[in-house]
Amino acid sequence: MEGDPARAREVRLPGLRSDYPAAGPFAPDARGRAGPKLLAHILFAKYGLHLPLNRQSDVYQREGVDLDVSTLADWVGASAATLMPLVDAIGSHVFAAERIHADDTTVPVLAKGKTRTGRLWTYVRDDRPFAGPDPPAAVFFYSPDRGGAHPEQHLAGYAGLMQADAYAGFGRLYEVNRKGGPIIEAACWAHGRRKFFDLARLSKAPIAAEGVKRIDVLFAIEREINGLAPQERLRVRQERSRALIVELEAWLREQRANFSRNNDTTKAINYCLSRWDAFTRFLEDERLCMSNNAAERELRAVAVGRRNWTFAGSDEGGRRAAAIYTLIATAKLNDIDPQAWLADILARLSDHPAKRIHELLPWNWRPQNIAYAA
Repeated sequence: MEGDPARAREVRLPGLRSDYPAAGPFAPDARGRAGPKLLAHILFAKYGLHLPLNRQSDVYQREGVDLDVSTLADWVGASAATLMPLVDAIGSHVFAAERIHADDTTVPVLAKGKTRTGRLWTYVRDDRPFAGPDPPAAVFFYSPDRGGAHPEQHLAGYAGLMQADAYAGFGRLYEVNRKGGPIIEAACWAHGRRKFFDLARLSKAPIAAEGVKRIDVLFAIEREINGLAPQERLRVRQERSRALIVELEAWLREQRANFSRNNDTTKAINYCLSRWDAFTRFLEDERLCMSNNAAERELRAVAVGRRNWTFAGSDEGGRRAAAIYTLIATAKLNDIDPQAWLADILARLSDHPAKRIHELLPWNWRPQNIAYAA
């Protein structure tokens, strides 16, 4: 098998020639040394299984195959560049949605003798909670810092609903006179709940514990209606959730009057009340979820990977990671084996018409050559 270290030893890398030669349908490496199955294996091992290239190199070395880290990095870079048409197509699909989820996380980036903090951003389209017919997808972007200019650039062509946390850098996106149309904020109840939960857990604060209990009742209703038709979601929310929200607001205001301005419970309450319109928007729009968990789930892969590969080697490495995370996350969201899909499209992409790139997207994909996808 081309992606198997033992098989690689048989063909004696680095002079590897695939059983299905890369010089045929695809050759990201100018010398055609790596076939699509090996490349897919390396990409998925690094970004899907969180195995850094130095560890992959060690695995091959133990099998008697001399594949140094620089060679693997070159192959990853060439593959990422080749796959960019698919990354762009996924991004277009995400931003064609009426509602998206947005979030970001840190990524250490190697600098002179130290690391600095870059960011990976994700925007997720997932219409399944309201039985939407369009396939889910996630697109990632890298930036060297967390400046608000970055999401403004990412979302320049988007207008609609956005579920996100209270990051101040999103502020200009919500302006009514925003060029291209406003983005409508929908706040995340999971974030609001977390502030009360932390107080209840660490400080044993009874008011915070009561806040968690009240919010959990709302989440229980949401679990019941997840995936139902839009009209049914709206009906249940109007009949059951609205009254609970009215009671919760009155209770929060009553409790706030009992604490000083700088009390931690007051801060947790203010986090919710100061964004009350954004928090309660889900009552009027069946497309919205109560939380931003869809985006947070996609960032977990970055968090796990971060503990293994420790840092990105450069800003370019961060952009490369964003591209491959986009592909792997979207394949998983559509119940497609990422490695099999990557192997097949790497084999076909160079001969595939650009105007038919949509045929290779995970929700449309049909493996053309089973040998590549096996």
